[in-house]
Amino acid sequence: MADIQQQVEALAGVLGCAVLVEDQRHRPLWWSAQGKVDDVRMRSILQREPPPGAAALVTRLGLPDARDPVRTPALPDVDMAERWCVPLRHGRDLVGYLWVLDADGRVAESDLGPVVACAATAADVIARREPSEEDRRHRRDHLLARLVAGPDEDAAAELRELERLSPTARVAVAWPAEPAGWVLPGGGSVHVDPQPGSTFASGTPLPLADLSLAVQRARTTARALRAGARLASPTWDALGEWHLVAGAPPDLEPGLIHRGAEVLAAQKRPELLETARCVLDNGGDVTVSAEQLHIHRTTLYYRLDRIEELTGVNLRLAAGRDALQMALHLAAYRAVAD
Repeated sequence: MADIQQQVEALAGVLGCAVLVEDQRHRPLWWSAQGKVDDVRMRSILQREPPPGAAALVTRLGLPDARDPVRTPALPDVDMAERWCVPLRHGRDLVGYLWVLDADGRVAESDLGPVVACAATAADVIARREPSEEDRRHRRDHLLARLVAGPDEDAAAELRELERLSPTARVAVAWPAEPAGWVLPGGGSVHVDPQPGSTFASGTPLPLADLSLAVQRARTTARALRAGARLASPTWDALGEWHLVAGAPPDLEPGLIHRGAEVLAAQKRPELLETARCVLDNGGDVTVSAEQLHIHRTTLYYRLDRIEELTGVNLRLAAGRDALQMALHLAAYRAVAD
């Protein structure tokens, strides 16, 4: 740590400008004692946070994505002078920023060699230091976001190192979130090496690098359940025919599977559609369906006759039942927001 401080002081002496190194959350780590400072620099050091306008400038100028030094303009409304910014990167990851306060424009681009060298050393030190719990959580969330976006072996390796996980660590995803897991945006949670026999929406645990697939499976399962799927267990592994429903091509309309789905959906009242779903899901059992619908069997028989008139399907016989049931399931799945 002292070595970086010495480099910062030496760099400020060579350039004749104030130098500041901060982490990716703009918390100051090392700064020079010499050189003119502005309000932004002073506040960053004394209060450990920059003014909101200055922090917003970092994002507005695209500094988190920059690979080379960037000269930032003055921001008079927050008393921020012109300066050079060198994003600190360790591999592909942003770990902080090195700032050279240069209101007088004395540092040319050709003078930045020592600045870039100091930035590289600082980035390496920041990346290797033991993170605080807050930094660790922030880092974990960043790596999880990368993994949710798609398969990422590098992010998986970094997360295993950060959390001291086994090289063979596997994950399952609960949706909605359950206790003792890493919370994901949108309401899910990640569970590492769950106990045998545990049930999660994503089904059988997958390698950490395949977290995106586990999330997709968990969300599909949750969506099927909201659509009324009756599963032996609320998990991807038990979806059965709902795998076909979830995987149906977007241009496949329920009416192409059976026109009865569109006919029932077009009725002014939903009773016939609800009755058809219930009876079909109960395998044509009238007694059980009447109990679940809370109606008299006479009323149910009337509805069954009306459904047959509209769709041409007798829900107690085999012909056409499977196609109509699949069409109704697809319609319900499409109607539920992901």
